Amino acid sequence: MNKITKILCIVVTCLAIGYFAGMVTRSSIETWYPTLIKPSFNPPNWIFAPVWSMLYIMMGVAAGLVWDRMDFEKEKTTKALTIFAIQLALNALWSYLFFGLMNPMLAGIEIVLLWLFVYETYIQFAKINKIAGYLFLPYLAWVSFAMVLNVSIWWLNK
Repeated sequence: MNKITKILCIVVTCLAIGYFAGMVTRSSIETWYPTLIKPSFNPPNWIFAPVWSMLYIMMGVAAGLVWDRMDFEKEKTTKALTIFAIQLALNALWSYLFFGLMNPMLAGIEIVLLWLFVYETYIQFAKINKIAGYLFLPYLAWVSFAMVLNVSIWWLNK
């Protein structure tokens, strides 16, 4: 499989996971989420879909670039992609915990773990392909913001 095919496979996978995670959020965004007290820095709802779409695309490109190194750095690449898969699963789990279970406290605890895995993915990817590492920085920044937002929502609504 060539590099472009690997990138496309992972981009589609990331977007599909994001889509299914988004399905969990849809009903809560219209019913439960508007009832919450939110901090002044809470972005408008319309911003989340384009931001997450771009982040999923960047994640997929990064992972595809790393996957392309499998033949040359099998052990490092396998480790990096395993950590990537864990963070992607944690990403989807957060949506379920926050919106599906409507539990900002549990989601707040989980997002710390997500942040750690996103950071570790960045570290591992950067060792294999600098561009892949750089592609993870906006995601790391967004999850940092989301963590502050999540904790703030929990605090304001406890």
